[in-house]
Amino acid sequence: MRYIYGVLLMALLIGCQEEQAKEKLDGKVLIKQKCAECHNLDMPPKSYKNEIAPSMMAVTFHLKDFIKSNDPSAHEAKIVAFVKDYVIEPSRAKSFCDKDSLDSYGLMPSQKGKVSKNQLEAIAHYMYKTYDNMKMLKIMAEKQRLESLSLHERILEKQRCNNCHDIEKDKVAPSFKMIASRYSQKDKEILIKSIKDGTKGKWEGKTLPMLAYGEKINDKDIEGMVDWILSLKP
Repeated sequence: MRYIYGVLLMALLIGCQEEQAKEKLDGKVLIKQKCAECHNLDMPPKSYKNEIAPSMMAVTFHLKDFIKSNDPSAHEAKIVAFVKDYVIEPSRAKSFCDKDSLDSYGLMPSQKGKVSKNQLEAIAHYMYKTYDNMKMLKIMAEKQRLESLSLHERILEKQRCNNCHDIEKDKVAPSFKMIASRYSQKDKEILIKSIKDGTKGKWEGKTLPMLAYGEKINDKDIEGMVDWILSLKP
């Protein structure tokens, strides 16, 4: 009897451990680890000349279009089940890709031994929730809004420069007009370097360091930002 109880307890513990491990799987992390080598994960996706696989957004949108469900609440589960099966045992017969795409990219190689069913389940749920038409429309609308702004307006908003700087007023950092009054066109490289590398101690009473933005803003935009600042000179 004790032996039976011991076996049952062990099975229960193993089951609990498996469930806990399953719950801890992060689809966002896994999709980068397991899929990013071949699939572009951006939304909207970037395009490359030598793509070896369609973007993950295109894959997900395709599955949502072709895998139907009379019960909307079961749609996600059907797609998850397809992904778990196809990635391990892919075939042209199972694929929803058109013939030209299959000929262009080739059939996906089996990932058996490289990714588990539980990992695929987490990845597929992440795909379904992330690559969504409404999210895509919002992203595109926001991108268009930002592109409609002038360069300095876009950078001020994206990098949250107004948290420290104001155009007119002195804040925790000098106003842009104060900066313009101190420097001239011959000092342009000084300002470019300050934005790229950050700076500290250049303004009396301002102890908060200027962060480095060289990896966040490209060189052309930094130069344009400096030109705008200098244009504020009285």
